[in-house]
Amino acid sequence: MTIIEAPSPNFDARKAPPDKIVLHYTGMKTGEAALARLRDPEAKVSAHYVVEEDGHVFRLVPEERRAWHAGAGSWKGDRDLNSSSVGIEIVNPGHEFGYRPFPSAQIDAVIDLMDDIRGRWTIEDSGIIGHSDLAPDRKEDPGELFPWKRLAQAGHGLWFEPPPAPGLSLAEGEEGAAVFALQAGFTRLGYDLPPSGRFDSRTTAVVRAFQRHWVQTRFDGVADGETRARLIALLRLGG
Repeated sequence: MTIIEAPSPNFDARKAPPDKIVLHYTGMKTGEAALARLRDPEAKVSAHYVVEEDGHVFRLVPEERRAWHAGAGSWKGDRDLNSSSVGIEIVNPGHEFGYRPFPSAQIDAVIDLMDDIRGRWTIEDSGIIGHSDLAPDRKEDPGELFPWKRLAQAGHGLWFEPPPAPGLSLAEGEEGAAVFALQAGFTRLGYDLPPSGRFDSRTTAVVRAFQRHWVQTRFDGVADGETRARLIALLRLGG
C-alpha cells in the first residue's frame, strides 16, 4: 500500500497508545477541500489518514501523535477519543452535500490501511467504531451506507445477523424495566447511556447511531425486535 505524505500541523501528544480506530466521512464537497481543511492550522481539526474515493491514502498525522478528529464523545467510558484512537477520514460528501455509496476501491484501501494499523497496535474489534457511535447526539458519519459488514468479513469490527426477531418495539416516551435493560445493553457495548428506565431523546440518538452501524435497513431510533436482537448478538460476540 502506497501512502502519500500530506502533513498537518494540527496534532499534539498522546496520553497512551491507541486502542481504537474511529471512522469518519469527510462531509465536504471534494476530497481536495477536506484535505485543505484538515491541514489548515486555523481549522484546528485533523485526522491521521484520509482515504480518497479512488483508493489513494494520505497520511496527515503520525499514529504516535494525537490528531484532532473525534471531538467530544465517549466509548466504553473513554472520553478522550483523540488520545486513544487512530482517526480515518473517508472521502464522501456526506448527508449535507449528497451522501452516496462508498466505491469498492475506497473500501479496499480502508481495509488494507486497517490491516496495517492493527499490525502495530492492539485494537480489539469492539474498538472499531464510527464517529456517530462516540457522539450520537451530534454526528451521523460514516452513516448507513458505509459497508460495516464488508469490513467485518475482512476481519475488522463486529457484525452479526441474527434470525428475524419480531417483537415488542420500544420508542421515546416509554418507561420500565425493558427500557432499563436496553440502555444497560447499549452501555455495555460502549455507548454513553447510563440506564434510567426512561426512553428519552438521548436513548433515541443512541438507538439511531447503533442502527446506522449495525442494522442499516432502518435508523429511526425505534428499538424494534431486529435492533434488540442484533444488540444482544453483538454483546455475546464480545462487545
